[in-house]
Amino acid sequence: MAAQFSTAVRNAFLDSIETTIGTSPKLQIRTGAAPANCAAADSGTLLAEITCPADWMGAASAGAKALAGSWTVAAGAAGTAGHYRLKDNSATTCHEQGSITATGGGGDMTLDNTSIASGQTVTITAKTLTAGGA
Repeated sequence: MAAQFSTAVRNAFLDSIETTIGTSPKLQIRTGAAPANCAAADSGTLLAEITCPADWMGAASAGAKALAGSWTVAAGAAGTAGHYRLKDNSATTCHEQGSITATGGGGDMTLDNTSIASGQTVTITAKTLTAGGA
């Protein structure tokens, strides 16, 4: 049997992620597959970088935590979004990375459109973290 955690522990774990990353982190949308891990160098072309709101995720509830507010930005380059990297507010340390798909595509984060043109408004439609151990 795998270890199981109460909802309170799962919520606290998720809330600690936002606290550790800090306020107003940078979300980078990039082409191609994500690097092997967060410590690896950036890969792909940087299509857009969003400065997230100071309180960028809602409070964890029922073992899940979703983005807060509206996350949009004008793209700086053209290409197909493949992964994201979430960095501290100076954009120097990667704390999270994952796949990107169009809305309903099942990626770790979803966009309204993954085929991005330079100058196009990019909108994140969903991003949820779910703690394991239920």
